[in-house]
Amino acid sequence: MTGDDLMVRVGPDATEQALARPGTRTFDMTRRPMRGWVVVAGSAAAEDEVLGEWIDKRCAFAASLPPK
Repeated sequence: MTGDDLMVRVGPDATEQALARPGTRTFDMTRRPMRGWVVVAGSAAAEDEVLGEWIDKRCAFAASLPPK
């Protein structure tokens, strides 16, 4: 998290779809947007159901990665 906002790694293929949701923006802390990451405003993820959806997206992407 950054402040009240939630950083979510959704993967490059899901970035556009994630950015179409309310309260999202490109993750860009160093003026170099991070591909595959979005920031969800805390106010947009304040409801448990919405927060759960973002957590599910993050977990699904993480599960799709090869083991290290």
